[in-house]
Amino acid sequence: VFRLFLHIRKKMRLFIFLIICKCAINGVKTLSVSNPNVILLMADDLGIGDLGCYGNRTLRTPNIDRLAEEGVTLTQHIAASPLCTPSRAAFLTGRYPIRSGMASFSRVGVFLFSASSGGLPSEEITFSKLLKQSGYATALIGKWHLGMNCESNNDFCHHPLSHGFDYFYGLTVTNFRDCKPGQGSVFLKGVQKSLVIPIQIVGITIISLAVVQYIGFLKVPFHALGYSLLITVISLGVLIFFFHHFRHLNCFLMRNHQIIQQPLSYENLTQRLTKEAVQFIERNTDAPFLLVLSYLHVHTALYASDNFRGKSKHGLYGDAVEEMDWSVGQVLDVLENYNLSGKTLVYFTSDQGAHIEEISSSGEVHGGYNGIYKGGKSMNWEGGIRVPGLLRWSGVIQAGAYIDEPTSNMDIFPTIVKLANAQLPSERIIDGHDLMPLLQGKVTQSKHEFLFHYCNAYLNAVRWHPGNSESVWKVFFFTPNFSPEGSNGCYNSHVCFCHGGFVTWHDPPLLFDLSRDPEEKVPLTPKTESHFYEILRIIHLAVDNHIKSLHAVPDQLSWDNLLWKPWLQLCCSSLLQSCYCDYDSEGSLLEVRSG
Repeated sequence: VFRLFLHIRKKMRLFIFLIICKCAINGVKTLSVSNPNVILLMADDLGIGDLGCYGNRTLRTPNIDRLAEEGVTLTQHIAASPLCTPSRAAFLTGRYPIRSGMASFSRVGVFLFSASSGGLPSEEITFSKLLKQSGYATALIGKWHLGMNCESNNDFCHHPLSHGFDYFYGLTVTNFRDCKPGQGSVFLKGVQKSLVIPIQIVGITIISLAVVQYIGFLKVPFHALGYSLLITVISLGVLIFFFHHFRHLNCFLMRNHQIIQQPLSYENLTQRLTKEAVQFIERNTDAPFLLVLSYLHVHTALYASDNFRGKSKHGLYGDAVEEMDWSVGQVLDVLENYNLSGKTLVYFTSDQGAHIEEISSSGEVHGGYNGIYKGGKSMNWEGGIRVPGLLRWSGVIQAGAYIDEPTSNMDIFPTIVKLANAQLPSERIIDGHDLMPLLQGKVTQSKHEFLFHYCNAYLNAVRWHPGNSESVWKVFFFTPNFSPEGSNGCYNSHVCFCHGGFVTWHDPPLLFDLSRDPEEKVPLTPKTESHFYEILRIIHLAVDNHIKSLHAVPDQLSWDNLLWKPWLQLCCSSLLQSCYCDYDSEGSLLEVRSG
């Protein structure tokens, strides 16, 4: 009897132990599936073909590849725009940039100056705002490129801290060649092309008026000539001053609302960004956090620290990719060190495809590789919008899975907002869809039946994935004119533009089936596709419905909002001191000395 009692007691203890373990496991799952930490890693101008997990065999990206091995690889992940500013606006809001006024009707489709008045409107709801309201600590480290001020140089209406981020360390504009001495000036080259003819016209007009005044053919008031000459001289003086000081005025590093380095120094810049990211994670190990680490790599000007420079097989571009991969590894390591991998959703992407026209003054290729896909940055050919999409959440989403369904960078908004138990906005259209059912294998088809591809504010192409078919149809209403003819990009203008003589319109539109022709080599015709006109009819209906859903909003990329406004200029010292300061390096030196 006693032995029986001991046996029963042993079994009961085992039973109770199993119940406790099961409850504990279920409790962990409940905690991890609800309110996870979120880390969003965004590269700049990275080609989908630059990563080992997407087929590259010569660049070393083991840490990014690790995300693919331990998570899900999206093979048809689409940026909402092929340009930085509109793509990032869509990413943060889950909405096509045309809805927020972040799509340009002019040639220039991104912000160029820190002292512009345009930016992501305060009325827009970002995922960072919603997660912050749900108790998340939020940080943006790296590139912003969505504006800063509206009416004064300290209203910070478009600044990251006004859009839901508690902490910001980075650049409010972007990385330009002009920011790094010796790397040339794509920006100045474009401005020179635009200004040479107007300046010549003004000069010739003033000289002609002076001549006819002198010989007596026409009486022109002397003060009118004087005022015209004065205005011209002042305008040229402002332009010369601005371009001479471009690096100081536009290339600076901020911590929250304070400039800490002006102009920006590239020395160990990736290490500094990475250190900020790691420290943010370490400060928030016991509470949910959102970290957006927005790399400057691999937008030009290219740079790499001494530990990576000259180490890759693809020059400075390859060095920059491999240094970024090292940074991703540092972030993943700190998650492991604090046992946060099972509580953290990690996402890696690029804002658009590689900038294939980027070639240095010495002839070195400074743009990336878009794999088999046509075109690149600034174009809606697949090379410009099909970007890496990697998601890892250990123990929650599938590991080593591939999903070939159309997905969008706009999908991150509803995905993480729902995971944070925040309320999706009901008074506005959200174009993204929750990715979790796809990532967990609960469904096999994306909710994106249609995706609309804009070139600035112009509807350029439409993708249609019917629910009853494996086909992914894509139509182009117009395509960019490559230069030189027969090339794969717009090398003569550095980027492709979206209207006028820069494009060719197609009637009927060009039609491709991406499931059979992902390289977009051979447009289909009524002879080669029996449902040609039916496909176009359905897509045109979708376009009509989409256009009806749009509402007029202020144009954030109008010329008025794009131009440099001196009264909005931030300067950490004074213009007389050329806006110079370096508190970031001083702080680093103090840390080294104290250590």
